[in-house]
Amino acid sequence: MLRLYHLLLGSILLVSIPLGAKFIFPQFSPLPVVKSSPVAKLPNPNQGNIWQKILGNAAAPTNWQVAACEGNAPLLCVSSKGKPLGTVEINVYPLANNEDFQKKLVAAGIPNGSQGDYQSSKYQTQVLSALKAWVEDHYAAFGKDRQGKYGKEITFSPYPPQAVPVGKLQGIRYGFAGLKEQGGVQEQHIDHVAFDGSKLYVITTGFDPDRQTGKFEKLENLAIFQPYLYAIAADLRLP
Repeated sequence: MLRLYHLLLGSILLVSIPLGAKFIFPQFSPLPVVKSSPVAKLPNPNQGNIWQKILGNAAAPTNWQVAACEGNAPLLCVSSKGKPLGTVEINVYPLANNEDFQKKLVAAGIPNGSQGDYQSSKYQTQVLSALKAWVEDHYAAFGKDRQGKYGKEITFSPYPPQAVPVGKLQGIRYGFAGLKEQGGVQEQHIDHVAFDGSKLYVITTGFDPDRQTGKFEKLENLAIFQPYLYAIAADLRLP
């Protein structure tokens, strides 16, 4: 009964959002640093913040502003009347350096070195299969990490991955929440992942006091921004 109470509390936080936004289930995202992650980031040769190139429609609540942060860090800044509210982070991982995901593509029916058509329904289905396997591995890694970190004080609650558009790519939205046994939310994360044939894109944000970047300071602001994040991800200039 206690766990059900926590889940209901998390749901109430998420649905208390303007514009009558509706959710099938809450979405969350993992922290950017995971010891088990086998991938390497794509180098950024001082070409500026990648959000400047890929950001399409910068959807935002009334009196909120969304824009690429200054500098080369891959961060999208969210603010209101000049006050920072949070950031969204994107990391790009080259397939050539990601042997684990290469194996997942092969298992899904996409041979190494093949030039797939991301608009093909068959290819999209195969990529989604690989991405779901990738998400499952991350869930397993984070579940183990949180169990060791929190023990029984915090309940790790992953949610089913959902196929969504990320720009012109077929991607996955997924994530998890950390629910306190005594009531309340310790952490909540939203994540998107997509693959364009040569690179893996991972977009993350959330509410987590221990996180340095790609986060919101207040859970209620994350909840307000959530539907706009979905719209931003769908309108990215990818691939």
